[in-house]
Amino acid sequence: MKKILLTCAALILTAGFGTATASTPEEDKAAWDRFYQQRFPNVPEEDYNNGVYTIDKVGRENWEAIEEFPPYEPFIDAGREMWETPFANGKGYRDCFPNGPAIAGNYPHWDKETGMVMTLPLAVNNCLEANGEKPLKYKKGPINNILSYIAFESRGQVVNVEIPGDDPRALEAYEEGKKFYFTRRGQLNFSCAHCHLQTVGMVLRTETLGPAKGHPTHFPVYRSKWGTVGTLHRRFTGCNKQVRAKPFKAQGKEYRNLEYFLTHKSNGLELNGPGARK
Repeated sequence: MKKILLTCAALILTAGFGTATASTPEEDKAAWDRFYQQRFPNVPEEDYNNGVYTIDKVGRENWEAIEEFPPYEPFIDAGREMWETPFANGKGYRDCFPNGPAIAGNYPHWDKETGMVMTLPLAVNNCLEANGEKPLKYKKGPINNILSYIAFESRGQVVNVEIPGDDPRALEAYEEGKKFYFTRRGQLNFSCAHCHLQTVGMVLRTETLGPAKGHPTHFPVYRSKWGTVGTLHRRFTGCNKQVRAKPFKAQGKEYRNLEYFLTHKSNGLELNGPGARK
């Protein structure tokens, strides 16, 4: 346990896994899993897709009560209507995604043709633009409806983000996401890892700091403080603001690469979005 904690502290100071000595994504994932297993030895592996409620027992009781009448249900219904409503040209989302709406498990992934990380929101907007429709805003509004519906239909799929070895650009994107995660920023000089790795489980003001493992599995998320559903990149934006750093553009390269790295660390967990958080 002491060795693992010291290793993580060293990793934070050197701005990422493998900065001092090179490591593969698979080795990073193994180190990630060992850390959480030893930090929370009584937490079952499969429970990490419940986010902070994996480790916050009181919060979990409240969350389970809320889940009896989920606040995100209207957004799922609105998303279903969006999926079934044809575009002006007579086509629809089903023409872009012929295998149906249960596709969240396919994202994010490395798109070799475009040379970039492809996320689900980006794929949704690519579909709209290819059919002459106006793209949706990436953090708020209707995009959360279609994402909520797709997430709901995709529940139970297992996260399996691959870093293909035949394209060095994919590994570069992963490494950039990893560096982002461990880099200090903002006036508070915090990294993502300070809250969700180094001090995970501790209470900051009234908030329990949740584990990074499983973080992306339940998005989009209805947050009580938002009063609506929001995307993962909206959450990234909020985190940057909390450390008094200038946020990056939603679905820009920085956040897409961060999502790529972070979701890879949830490989093996089931998707259970949309979620509800306070």
